[in-house]
Amino acid sequence: MIKKLPLISLLMLMFLGYYESSASETRIDPIRLTLAEANRLAKLPLSCMQVEYPNKLNQTLADASFLKGPKELHPAFYGCFDWHSSVHGHWMLISLLRQFPELDHADEIRAKLEENLSAENIAAEVAYFFMPENSSFERTYGWAWVLKLTEELLLWEDPLAHKLSANLQPLTDLMVEKYLDFLPKLIYPIRVGEHSNTAFGLSLAYDYALTAKNKPLAGIIRSRALDWFKADADCPLTWEPSGFDFLSPCFQELDIMRKVLEKEQFESWVNAFLPNLHDTNFSLEPARVSDRSDGKLVHLDGLNFSRAWVLYGLVREFPDTYGHLTAIANAHIAHSLPSIVDDNYEGTHWLGSFAIYALQQAP
Repeated sequence: MIKKLPLISLLMLMFLGYYESSASETRIDPIRLTLAEANRLAKLPLSCMQVEYPNKLNQTLADASFLKGPKELHPAFYGCFDWHSSVHGHWMLISLLRQFPELDHADEIRAKLEENLSAENIAAEVAYFFMPENSSFERTYGWAWVLKLTEELLLWEDPLAHKLSANLQPLTDLMVEKYLDFLPKLIYPIRVGEHSNTAFGLSLAYDYALTAKNKPLAGIIRSRALDWFKADADCPLTWEPSGFDFLSPCFQELDIMRKVLEKEQFESWVNAFLPNLHDTNFSLEPARVSDRSDGKLVHLDGLNFSRAWVLYGLVREFPDTYGHLTAIANAHIAHSLPSIVDDNYEGTHWLGSFAIYALQQAP
């Protein structure tokens, strides 16, 4: 069983990277992802990616004939409690293998990836979206994670990555088609802290579009983001978080606009959208979780990680203006990272992915 990090490890995480840049100025480096932490967190999706139950299907039934078990419905992504968590669990393992070839259990991970992401299994996943009543399944959260998974395979120079990418291509193509079809129809963006948040889905899909050089997808994402968000100002960050948030509506909008706007345009936009961010006295407390055995309340640990990755992205592009936000991102990660343990399935089936993504966004 994976144990909670001891106090000394937590203190090391919180203070890792402090250095003196001058006699009068102290700067803070982001927390770094180590091999030891990668090995600890990799065990989480590895242990559940082929575990069928418990399972939350989120299926709409056209009639009784569609009542089937999770593995029959989703032979690739049936583990880790729900479909989207399985998808980003696969992303996480591929991402860690790409970054740490010496990862523990690498051979086992490779074997399970190859088994789950077979061409036959992906064909069945594609077929599911054509079942009656399920064309909008996982819109747009799961769609975005499929594209992020594909992007990771495109970035990984490994024979297995090329094979899995080819297997996944029909599902990738379908997700792109769905975005191209859906985004023009969405009149109003969805500004919530959970799965349907529009800005989050756009952000991951835009990353894929740039890596895959998919100009139609990148173009429509940029166009719709500007339609929905360019005129926004004074985002009510003090209203956040809501009780079940794992995303920040304000920060997710910030993230996609950082990606689609030119730097000069973004600096002007963010000064109107979140004008206090540039203040070196800006503060934001990590979200607190009262009961980590509650699958909805533990969402707030995810919020801490997603806030951190947005702040790291901002610091990475604008270190002189927003470098002070590194300390806030570090504090958010340090607050929740030690709580990801293997005896809390309600959280660990997905939280490890969020933690890894946050750590990998560090400048």
